[in-house]
Amino acid sequence: MAQARTPGTIGEPVIVARGVRKVYESGRLRVEALRGVDLTVRRGEMVAVMGPSGCGKTTLLNCLSGLDDVTSGQVLVEGQDLARMGDQQRTRLRSRRMGFVFQSFNLLPVLTAAENVELPLLVAKVPPKVARKQALEALAQVGLAEFAEHKPRELSGGQQQRVTVARSLVNDPAIVWADEPTGNLDQKRGREVLALLVDLNRRRQQTYVIVTHDPGVARACHRIIAMEDGRIRSEEPGLGALPPAPVHA
Repeated sequence: MAQARTPGTIGEPVIVARGVRKVYESGRLRVEALRGVDLTVRRGEMVAVMGPSGCGKTTLLNCLSGLDDVTSGQVLVEGQDLARMGDQQRTRLRSRRMGFVFQSFNLLPVLTAAENVELPLLVAKVPPKVARKQALEALAQVGLAEFAEHKPRELSGGQQQRVTVARSLVNDPAIVWADEPTGNLDQKRGREVLALLVDLNRRRQQTYVIVTHDPGVARACHRIIAMEDGRIRSEEPGLGALPPAPVHA
């Protein structure tokens, strides 16, 4: 039985959505993916977004993070209105203030773990020596310091996902977006990765928005958002805790 944890300090609003609508149109086909979503996420909060397939979970994550434009409504990230920013400004915001963890690991097979983790920094024109130092520190944070020179094929699924977590953290983001982060893992590896995310949230006070089908992942968060047919149907508190789970190879 999970024991409730004492939440970290929850700060000011860092993500604010007001009346967000997203409509996809192709010829005569019109799909209203989001139907007037209002949501506030505070700094240091860990929020799970749940709901059936096609309910708008991933669309919401993409709109909140600026990966996709909204049809109407407003999205503020750290007080900045995404609609008032150009593509380059939003790209800079994501590279400097956000991290992303996806169900598919998205690791480049020809690169080592360290090279995969440092890649976002090199794209952001961080000097190579600084980027490598930060990549090694990020790998150490997720318990993979000794696997820095291993390529993805030499790592287990759980280890590969931890490399993607390290990559999402290497720029010390304020916000981490995760879309089914345990979806491709077996139960044991999934719980290890989830325990890692909870631990990082506790220690670093970063904000996490996690799209998931897994009730166990949702319960580990501070708050659970349930979506249905493009709308937020309900909210409830999560347990915000997990039984201790070792993070190891």
